[in-house]
Amino acid sequence: MKMKFALPLAASVLALTAHQVAAGCETVRLAEPGWTDLALTTGVASVVLEGLGYTAESDVLGIPVIYESMVSKDLDVFLGYWDPAMETYYQAYRDTGEIETVHQNLEGAKFTFAVPKYVYDVGVTDFSHLAEHADKFDSQMYGIEPGSNDIMLDIVGKDAFGLGGWKVVESSEQGMLAQVKKNARKEDWIVFLAWAPHPMNTEFEIEYLTGGDDFYGPNFGGASVHTQVRKGYIEECPNVGKLLTQMTFDIPVESEGMGYILTDGDDPKDAGAKLLRAHPDYLDGWLDGVTAKDGSSGLEAVRGHLGL
Repeated sequence: MKMKFALPLAASVLALTAHQVAAGCETVRLAEPGWTDLALTTGVASVVLEGLGYTAESDVLGIPVIYESMVSKDLDVFLGYWDPAMETYYQAYRDTGEIETVHQNLEGAKFTFAVPKYVYDVGVTDFSHLAEHADKFDSQMYGIEPGSNDIMLDIVGKDAFGLGGWKVVESSEQGMLAQVKKNARKEDWIVFLAWAPHPMNTEFEIEYLTGGDDFYGPNFGGASVHTQVRKGYIEECPNVGKLLTQMTFDIPVESEGMGYILTDGDDPKDAGAKLLRAHPDYLDGWLDGVTAKDGSSGLEAVRGHLGL
């Protein structure tokens, strides 16, 4: 009699376990650090996930908090690991295997110091030129959100390039760019953190400084951007995992979408939906082999969600 009931009992336990894993995947928890490019890509991912029938939750957090939250399993997905610029944040987690890098979602990015073209044209073209013009810059460099300027702070802390006495002005991406715009109107000098993709590259006449390779990497902090997940997430949620390992962006489409946020004032999800309606062909590759939560065609579900 014991043998008679053992197999059905085991099967029911396995079925319950499988159901519990699936239930744990119904909500996908993402985070981004308040940068417009990552707000956009997180918004795009949220739109796609909701079209598939999942619930997408997104928080804006500092990078160290994002990583600690992934380790504690309070977050699932981060679409914004800039390699190598964020190596100092990620190294410890990579070495322990607590956070997994599963896909390169963008190539051709860059991330380093920049100045307005009128400053560059008078000879400030390299990190090593900044200190000799400290008075013109008010011995200040402009960053973004606290927690995202550690490389700048490291440069000051090490007195690299003679910048030891300088102040790192931390505010936000929007705050920093407002300061750039204000200074540019008067042709006042400013050095700030700049990157691509971003509409700043067309809104302002700026030039990237050479010489920062030891801190930001070569080729003006040339970077690729990667998708990361908490340990084991891809195995626990393979359908969402397949989407995440196929979702790839490019510089022009990201810059376009960021413009919807910065210029048109759209929130990230609205910008993401607008971008996907303008470029629906991206969905074909992203959703290849991905199903909706109910098991139906993922591509048809998302296209229907977008009214395509």
